[in-house]
Amino acid sequence: MPRKIDASDIIPIGEYAKLRAERRRQISEIKKNRRLEVGPFATFYFESFDTMLHQVHEMLFIEKGGAEQLPDELAAYNPLIPTGSELVATVMFEIDDSLRRARVLGMLGGVENKAFIRVGGETIRGVPEDDQERSREDGKASSVQFIRFPFTPAQVEAFRSGTGDVVVGFDHANYGHMAVMPAPVRQALSADFA
Repeated sequence: MPRKIDASDIIPIGEYAKLRAERRRQISEIKKNRRLEVGPFATFYFESFDTMLHQVHEMLFIEKGGAEQLPDELAAYNPLIPTGSELVATVMFEIDDSLRRARVLGMLGGVENKAFIRVGGETIRGVPEDDQERSREDGKASSVQFIRFPFTPAQVEAFRSGTGDVVVGFDHANYGHMAVMPAPVRQALSADFA
């Protein structure tokens, strides 16, 4: 599986426009087994080369920045492609009501440091992207978090084995939720490892 997008992977925007509907349908199918809801508000969207390539194409298509825009998009999205010994997730706290969203996020400061994946009795702590602060000084968390989960070779083997449960969750004082990863998600994510 490729680990980095470069300029040669990018379809010219005119050509992409013709393929866009089909590409969006394909990526929707891929993403179906790359997401997991944890608790009432958080969804983990596990990223891959394919999801990030789609995102780069969409940003170029929507913003129409051309060749000048491409380096910024590659710098933003390449770090979210798993390197072969990790899983990488965009975690979104999705709350429709703006007042409730502000109240809930106001209680979740530091949640980006409290994500985990448990495999075979071992806990893999999430490591938030350090490109910017994800929780403000006043304790309010961002509604979007980028978290990587670095695995040891033994943890990769346990994950791929299909035995036992894989549990994804948070051990934050105000958001202590967990979910068991369904087998189709686990199978899809196993391909992220080298």
